[in-house]
Amino acid sequence: MSQNTFAYTSATLRSLRLEQELQDWQESRRALEQRRVMSRRPLPAAPRLRHGSERIQTVRAPPPQIHCRDPVVHNTFMYGDMRSVYAILKEPGMVNALMEIVHEEMVWTPEMGMWTLSSKVRQTSALRLAASRGHYGCVEELLFRGAEVDADPGGRSALHDACSGGHHACLKLLLEHGADPNLLSADGDAPLHLCNNAESYACAELLVNMGANVNVRQRDSGLTPLHLACRRGLENHVKLLLAHKADITAQNREGETPLNAACAGAERPAEAARYLGVVQRLLQTGAHAHTAGRKQHTALHNACSNCSYQIADVLLQHGAHADAANCAGYTPMDCLLQVVEDYPDQHPEFIARSLLNHGAQPPTARLLKLCLLSPATLEVMLNCYPVVPDCEDWLQELPDEILKDHKCFFDSVRRMCGQPRTLQHLCRYTLRTVLGAQCHFSVDKLNIPCALKEYLLLPIKGELQ
Repeated sequence: MSQNTFAYTSATLRSLRLEQELQDWQESRRALEQRRVMSRRPLPAAPRLRHGSERIQTVRAPPPQIHCRDPVVHNTFMYGDMRSVYAILKEPGMVNALMEIVHEEMVWTPEMGMWTLSSKVRQTSALRLAASRGHYGCVEELLFRGAEVDADPGGRSALHDACSGGHHACLKLLLEHGADPNLLSADGDAPLHLCNNAESYACAELLVNMGANVNVRQRDSGLTPLHLACRRGLENHVKLLLAHKADITAQNREGETPLNAACAGAERPAEAARYLGVVQRLLQTGAHAHTAGRKQHTALHNACSNCSYQIADVLLQHGAHADAANCAGYTPMDCLLQVVEDYPDQHPEFIARSLLNHGAQPPTARLLKLCLLSPATLEVMLNCYPVVPDCEDWLQELPDEILKDHKCFFDSVRRMCGQPRTLQHLCRYTLRTVLGAQCHFSVDKLNIPCALKEYLLLPIKGELQ
């Protein structure tokens, strides 16, 4: 071996090869950038024929679109492997290639009477795959190489996917490259409709600052972004949309307002606080607490169905009608009675007391058995009768554990069945009947001791007197 040479190890050769590939890629990138700059110049006017001897310049059709079903290529863009991305994009047509993802699913075939395995093809693009996973570098490279920013294979664009994933950096990049912030998907969703979780606030802020229509409606349902933010209890989103003049009176195809949507979405006790914040903000902005949908279902109906006593109380204080009936004839009190057994720990007695203090009629005696699992609610109801109705039949259905924990109360109920109440209670009953729907507000203005005011508003004592 010559003294002027040395042996190359495999690692050294690999490093040299990688270095050469990087230099080749940089040269091709510079060449591509130069071509893009040159291509921005205006095209010359088409030549005119004068003597019939000139030849018209031939215009070539664009190359056919590439269809790719290779899972390796799909995964390259989904996981943002930039070295593999550069290798794939050496083929110029791959920038806007139609990615077809084949997946198997079980479908019911009535002809065969059985479930069969069927292949479904879902279409997407490299830009959509990268944006859906938030790979900024990959999105930037695709846009640099001429990816169509508003292309929507499969019914959605990359902007929709970036919003769904809450990837605000990719969203900003797409908007800077001219993406339409109001583009509707095949399902009728605008990008702002897809900013429907807490992680998407930055995306929603970018969209509205770039001119997105805050009152855009879904094509089929008529829902606005404010409807969806209220239904999810996204207080920051609601604040942002209201600051950009979102319509609080907008109604969807069912006549539901954002306030109705917020009250319907408050299903979990752990989320009641943030939904209460949304409801309070809507009411402070001017939402009407008594507005009903197409089926005459109000926000108070929804709050009672979810046993959200704080929301129900706020609605009643802002003018909700305690005795409003929907198209099926159900009042908010009826909605509450249907869920008392499901939510005995969510203080249904507070809702019952608020409804009765704002003019709701007490339920009929046969419906009182629905309150068995909530003795406090039953106490509030019974205190609205001049005479305790006969309830011996349904008291026999009382679970032993409830009877044991509230023995004093149920003993007083059995003792008072069919018996006249005290003169003090009869005076309370008469005064409440006279005041009606103004009971809560009028009692507070009476010049009487605070203890007597509390007595008039049905306190919970744990025993009938």
